Order: sequence, then C-alpha cells, then structure tokens
Amino acid sequence: MSSVEPLARIPVGVVIERRRAKSAWTDFVWRPSAVLAGVPDTMPWTLLGSNAERTTFYAGPAELELHRSESGNYRDNLATDAPVLWAVLRPTGAEPPFTVVTVTADPAEGEALTAVGDDLVEALPMPAPIRSAVATFVAERDVEEVRFSKRKRDRGDPEALARRIPIKRNT
Repeated sequence: MSSVEPLARIPVGVVIERRRAKSAWTDFVWRPSAVLAGVPDTMPWTLLGSNAERTTFYAGPAELELHRSESGNYRDNLATDAPVLWAVLRPTGAEPPFTVVTVTADPAEGEALTAVGDDLVEALPMPAPIRSAVATFVAERDVEEVRFSKRKRDRGDPEALARRIPIKRNT
C-alpha cells in the first residue's frame, strides 16, 4: 500500500470461509482461506460451498501490486519453502460482512497489516501462476542494494599539517 505507482499489477480473487464458533460470545468465525490466480467471473459474496461446519464465499477481487523497491522482500518470500500472500479483509458492519482491502506478497507489509484494528489478515499459500509472475518480476527488476559499506579513511598527509614559511610577494 505504497504511495508510489506499482510497476506491475496482478489481478486476484479472495475466498473467505465462515466456521461455526466454539464460543458463547459469537456464532461464527471468519477468515480468508485462499487467494485465486485471476478474478473469477462471479459476483463478490457468491456462495462457493457449504457443509455442517463451514461455508466458503468468493469475497471479491483485489490487485496484487508489485513495487521495484520491495523486490528484495518478494525474493525472500519466494526463497522460502512455501511462499505466501497476505490477504486483508475489513469488517463492514453491514451485509456483506467484510470487504477485501488488499493482497500483498511483501512479508514486511503483511506483518505490518496484522497490527491494524479489526482487519482479518491471513497468510495464504501463493498459487503457482502468481509465484511465477512474482519470480519474473523479481528477476527483471531486483537490484541488490548495499545498505551499508564501511568507508576507508584516507591516510593523513603529514606535510599538510607542517608549518609553512609565508611567501613574500613582490608588490
């Protein structure tokens, strides 16, 4: 959710599930359950499946935005055994109960989004087509930045500190 225009946008869809709660204070527990590669030809909040314990819905579309400045974070995510995407849904207080806020492949942004109030944030497996697109983005745009390099000081010139005889000028 950077203010800089992204270099690539990947359309995705978000699936959310509702489970029966084992609590006296609430009837259901909601959580994002999958990110789809591409946006399906269905309306948000379409019922996808249901059984006695859980119901899944297509929550809606989002765009995975890729920024050059975050390519190192994407590379680190891809280097793990199971790369993930972070899906963020926000309660609406009405029907439908949640709206899709964002989906990100940046682990730092994903972690930062977990600190925001009532949002539902879930790390979900990255589908293979998205993994391929992110890997291509990283390969084309990743530039390893040297964040810190210790500079070597120049050796002092002892003659520069020596006393000099003033030069007499002919005037």
